[in-house]
Amino acid sequence: MALISNGIDKVRVFELPSGIWANGRSVSAPRTALVRWNSCWSDKFYQVYVKGQYAGVTIDSQQRQMIVQVPTSLEIPVRIEVFAVEADQADTDFSNEIDLSPAQSGRVKVTLLRGQNLPIGSTAQIYFDNGTGEIDYDNPLTNSPIQIWPAWQDKTGFGMSRFGASDFGYDSAAAVGFGKGSFGRGQFGLDADTFEWVSQPLQAGVYEFAIKIADKAGNEESSETSQVTVTPSVRPAEEVSISSFDKQTNQLVLSVS
Repeated sequence: MALISNGIDKVRVFELPSGIWANGRSVSAPRTALVRWNSCWSDKFYQVYVKGQYAGVTIDSQQRQMIVQVPTSLEIPVRIEVFAVEADQADTDFSNEIDLSPAQSGRVKVTLLRGQNLPIGSTAQIYFDNGTGEIDYDNPLTNSPIQIWPAWQDKTGFGMSRFGASDFGYDSAAAVGFGKGSFGRGQFGLDADTFEWVSQPLQAGVYEFAIKIADKAGNEESSETSQVTVTPSVRPAEEVSISSFDKQTNQLVLSVS
């Protein structure tokens, strides 16, 4: 991994208001923030990522602060991270190396293996137990059935392979292969494709999910997941103001509205 997280500590984020009224209220849109950190490295550059997305890089190895733009919504927490990188990799975006678990946002990701055994025209629906321990198959979470094969060419190919070299009526031309799919989970030389579904934000709790697959003839088959524990991040505080300050005890009291 090119991103170095060890040796960096005391990461602090300060929101920078766009303007301040005479009564002390601030204008927060667009939202920008000053990010500061300490580091034990003297020969590295530093990259800042906001919600897993590349936000910028320092101009030299001595810089320990950066101004970045953050999402304007206060409904969800904003994750800001600082990493050290080698000088020759300073301008490289390593967003794909950052692990953003859906569970941290209160969401659950369900991954389905799209094997060649699934027929053309088959669909999938997602269900869950809403924390009760019993799957509710009457109310799918998906707005509409998920098409396993949106285009028939995804499964049958374009007739560009050698005739008779594969399954009857199937030439594999458009199939995932060459180690680009889920290696070892499909037919030899074909790999296997997968697709993902991500839930809406859920409350903290333990949930079970199920996938029901149906073909054109109405035949159905379901599979249930194991228990998934969801622990969403806390919402950030809004409208924080200073309530009082005691000089004798050096105690600051904040109020949140």
